[in-house]
Amino acid sequence: MTAQFTLALLGVLGLAAPAMPQDVRVPCSLCTPNSELPDDKPANPVKLDVEVNLDFDRLVLTGVGDGSAELGPDGARNATGSITAISARAMVGEVMIRGEPDRYVRIELPRQIELHGYSGGVIRLESLRSDLPQMPRLDGTGRLKFRVGGVLHVTGDLSGAFRGDVPIDVDYL
Repeated sequence: MTAQFTLALLGVLGLAAPAMPQDVRVPCSLCTPNSELPDDKPANPVKLDVEVNLDFDRLVLTGVGDGSAELGPDGARNATGSITAISARAMVGEVMIRGEPDRYVRIELPRQIELHGYSGGVIRLESLRSDLPQMPRLDGTGRLKFRVGGVLHVTGDLSGAFRGDVPIDVDYL
């Protein structure tokens, strides 16, 4: 999982002004040596920790053919096609974001990833979903915990353990 940081840059534009008499002074808070420009760099960088890996554990296959196993962020399970059951030990992923208290964040999950088997097979994890609110925000202690699930598609007669990484991008808003 990755965390990504973005910083906004401020620019000051000078506009031409009409000539002013010599004895009139206009204070410029940006020009005085004691003034400081606002710093948009966050005091606390955003951090992401995976507390529980998304794990479909064992799937029961009834034969050759297409099938899918769905594991929702709430733990709900559903199997269709050649997959008839998802193990009771399957676990949704749990992610903790840490950063500046009360800051809004943008969190992006990939649409699809490939999981590779040790024996050379490939299966797809699609439709990654989370239980994040519409506008995710860190709480007063600078934390936000969310859960992730998805739909695993199996085609053909595959067996074995499959692994892959789910990149997650997090930015302050």
